[in-house]
Amino acid sequence: MPDNLATDAIPTGQLMLSGPAPRPDAGHWPVRGDLAHIALAGCCFVPHYAVPMPHNVLAGGAALRRAGDDASEALADLAAGDVFDVLDISGGWCWGQAGRGGFVGYVRQAFLAPVA
Repeated sequence: MPDNLATDAIPTGQLMLSGPAPRPDAGHWPVRGDLAHIALAGCCFVPHYAVPMPHNVLAGGAALRRAGDDASEALADLAAGDVFDVLDISGGWCWGQAGRGGFVGYVRQAFLAPVA
């Protein structure tokens, strides 16, 4: 597990399909039902894993939201220059994680630029 993910409550042992698995801290673990950060491949079973694509928050900052919707709860305010690791882009929204071990959520794609 790379050190850019929070390490509290990491499942250990052999993974098997024997019933419900413990749920990770959704606020800080980049995993959802269909996709997870590639570093979680040995910890979480999902159909797809993604390598993060680092992006910088553009001037003016951006809100990190619980869902890809402007009416959704804002989890954090990201400042210009902050790094947001994008794992999925859909409908003008990027899903990923703010910085190292930060909150997981959605940011409008227009507020981000790929790291050169």
